[in-house]
Amino acid sequence: MPPLELARRALSPPVTQALRLSLVTSVSATLAVAVIGLPVAYLLATREFPGRRVLETLVEMPMVIPPTVAGVGLLLAFGRAGLAGGALGALGLSIPFTTMAVVIAEAFVGLPFFVTAATAGLREVEPKYREAAFTLGAAPPYAFRRVLLPLALPSILAGGVMTWARALGEFGATITFAGNLPGRTQTLPLAVYIALQTDLQAAVALSVILLIFSFSLLLIFRSLSSGTGGTWFRAQRTR
Repeated sequence: MPPLELARRALSPPVTQALRLSLVTSVSATLAVAVIGLPVAYLLATREFPGRRVLETLVEMPMVIPPTVAGVGLLLAFGRAGLAGGALGALGLSIPFTTMAVVIAEAFVGLPFFVTAATAGLREVEPKYREAAFTLGAAPPYAFRRVLLPLALPSILAGGVMTWARALGEFGATITFAGNLPGRTQTLPLAVYIALQTDLQAAVALSVILLIFSFSLLLIFRSLSSGTGGTWFRAQRTR
């Protein structure tokens, strides 16, 4: 496809709309995963408790189940007749086939990537640092913020990057749980799927755009995360 034609299709309103929605939902999903996943990773990395293996298995489940099955599970959980759907309906809230459903679907499939990386990073921190903090009277939240978090930051940021990349490319759970509504739930991968059925050239253009955009942002984020982690680690060592 000629570069001018590719650029024209890239700047078309449906593409820019889908791209903007993909960015907003993937970043929102990554932030939500970080808030939920960091305490889980800390628990798995520092505690032994009954049911630990069960929790690890539940966290890793989205990595092995088909995305469409994940979408069906989310529908069963948040649909009108679902486990949480009835309570949400009583509050006047309906999640399926909304932008919020896109964020939830992306967060669900991306959670294992963040928790796995963050758990590994926290587990690699030598216990003597945490024990020294406790010996000096530091409370667990303070020790986590000033000792564990800086030392494990590169792994945590890497998990965030992987989560964001997974959320950006999510398709199966999104189309099942959120549908494919232009301007509301149609992310860029869904736009590629629809274009493939009607306009092959448009699908190719969208695919190239998504590949270039994903590669560029992923490279930038990985460079920034590596640099930030190293800077923070060196700063903490000199304090």
